Amino acid sequence: MTEPTRPMSSLKGRTLFITGGSRGIGEAIALRAAADGANIVVAAKTAEPHPSLPGTIYSVARAIEAVGGNALPLIVDVREEALVQAAVDKAVETFGGVDICVNNASAIMLTGTLDLSMKRFDLMHQVNTRGTYLTSKLCLPHLLKSDNPHILNLSPPLNLNPNWFKDNLAYTMAKYGMSLCVLGMAAEFKDQGVGVNALWPRTLISTAAVRMFGGDELLDYGRKPAIMADAAHAILTRAAAGCTGNFFMDDEVLAEAGITDLSGYANVPGKTLMPDFFLDPHPDD
Repeated sequence: MTEPTRPMSSLKGRTLFITGGSRGIGEAIALRAAADGANIVVAAKTAEPHPSLPGTIYSVARAIEAVGGNALPLIVDVREEALVQAAVDKAVETFGGVDICVNNASAIMLTGTLDLSMKRFDLMHQVNTRGTYLTSKLCLPHLLKSDNPHILNLSPPLNLNPNWFKDNLAYTMAKYGMSLCVLGMAAEFKDQGVGVNALWPRTLISTAAVRMFGGDELLDYGRKPAIMADAAHAILTRAAAGCTGNFFMDDEVLAEAGITDLSGYANVPGKTLMPDFFLDPHPDD
């Protein structure tokens, strides 16, 4: 078993392999780590500007370098094993290894069973579940050589309340597949010192992808991606050997780090925040 490591206050010099890192939460996690001086592999599909969604792997790479990190932008579709393998190989060649794997890439379609095409079903499962499994699998040989290896999946706590299945079964199955990777890999690699955890937001996170589904008004009821970036940073600086198999919530992670005033994360101060998917109401609410 890997000897327990002490918590780190910084990710300086660590190498993070982040899927879907060209915008939103993935970009925010990348920039937070880069501010410490980390090496960031931006593994995403977007190489050319999207008409509706800002950000490319190259614009994020420039932003990473502007705040003091080192960037390696790579065009990666997590559905393609050869592309993921080539990206991992390039990361190791460039930075000497991989210390952290962040599975952020995700596809979403909130549609009932009769209205969902199998093409969309396959996309969500290939990106969310299979992409997470594949990326983790290919990073693990290198993570096992790190002195503080982490896998962090942006996926929800496993909740079998039928309410979360009845309206968008296929999406729920695909996201829970990512969470099952946490459950299984945490147990499988616990004795080898790999920390495998999930992180999920308490509230809606205001990203460009949310705007596409709900318009500009919906963004008013969420928090900035920075809350997820700060929570991820708090997890990834923990000693991996003693931190695994957890389904973390962003606000709880920050509270453990002594941050209880979250008002600064609100996209619009004073607005009532919308709870995220897969979280049942608290009995006291």
